Amino acid sequence: MKIFTSEEIRNLIATGNKKKFYDSYYWRFIITPRILNRDDNECQECKKEGKVTIKKHNKKLDIHHKKELEKYPELAYVESNLETVCIMHHNILDKKNIKTKRINRFNNEERW
Repeated sequence: MKIFTSEEIRNLIATGNKKKFYDSYYWRFIITPRILNRDDNECQECKKEGKVTIKKHNKKLDIHHKKELEKYPELAYVESNLETVCIMHHNILDKKNIKTKRINRFNNEERW
């Protein structure tokens, strides 16, 4: 079972192999289930908004690093730095550009 050191994580990130960290046995089968269980399999950001998003709703849940892995690899496995979030909130928290398909409801130049 491989547990990466912060230096190894820095090297993985620098070489574009961060996926290797997330695919590791320790992350997938030890840390992820532990955090999901701690957070009752609920998105913690939805919970703050008064909503419930759980795995039973067919929503995929991720584990989010509050302090990002790239800047704080020493906190990679620190449970207080990890939280369960849904994909939508994970993208928002990571400030990823989410491209949405825009539907043009107007069929002519008058656009009314």
